[in-house]
Amino acid sequence: MLLSFIGLLSWRQTRTMNFGLLLSFSGAFLLALTLFELLPEAYSLGKPRLTGIFIALGILMQLVLEYFSKGAEHGHVHDLTGGRFPWLLLCSLCLHAFLEGIPLEHNAPFMWGIVVHKIPVALILGGFLLRSDLSLTGAWVFMVFFSLMTPLGTLLGSLPALASAYPYLQALVIGVVLHVATVILFESSVAHALPWRKLAVIVLGMLLGYLL
Repeated sequence: MLLSFIGLLSWRQTRTMNFGLLLSFSGAFLLALTLFELLPEAYSLGKPRLTGIFIALGILMQLVLEYFSKGAEHGHVHDLTGGRFPWLLLCSLCLHAFLEGIPLEHNAPFMWGIVVHKIPVALILGGFLLRSDLSLTGAWVFMVFFSLMTPLGTLLGSLPALASAYPYLQALVIGVVLHVATVILFESSVAHALPWRKLAVIVLGMLLGYLL
C-alpha cells in the first residue's frame, strides 16, 4: 500500500486514472480465493452452524464499517473539507484491514488476494487524500497506519492462544470479504449492463483464484 502511495507522489497523473478494471479484477480474484480456499477450510475446522453465524456477523460488521468509511474498501471515496483529519474513515479502514490479515499466516494463497485487492484501493484512497484539503503529512500518517493493520492482523491470527477461536475469526473475515468482493462485482454492472472488458477481467480473476 505504501508503494502505491509513493507511486502516486512520484507520478501525479495516476490520480486521474480510472482503476475500474483493476478493481473488478481484484474483487473477482479475492472472491474466488474466499470461495475456494477460506470457505471450505472454515467449515472443516469449526462447527458448521457456528461458522455460518460468524460469516453472517462478518457481513453485518462490514455494513457497519461502511457507514463510517462510505465504501472506501471498494473504491468509493468522498471529498474532505476543512483539512480535518478523517478519524472515522481511518478507524473503519484500519479495522477492516486488520481483520483481513487474520487468515494470512495460515493461508498463503489468500495473501495474494489481499495484495491484489489493496493495490487499486490504495491508489484510489491515496489519490483522494492527495486531492483533499488534508496536509501531505496527514496523508502520510493515514497511509502508514492503514498499511500496518494487515500485518498486525496476521500477527493476531498466528497466536497459539487463539488457535481454538481461529476458525470463527476466519469465518468473520469471510463475511467481511464476501461483502466487499460482491459489492465490487455488483457495482461493475451499471443498469444491468456489463461491459465485455469488465466481464473478461472478472472471469480472469476468478479463474486465477481457482488455479492458485
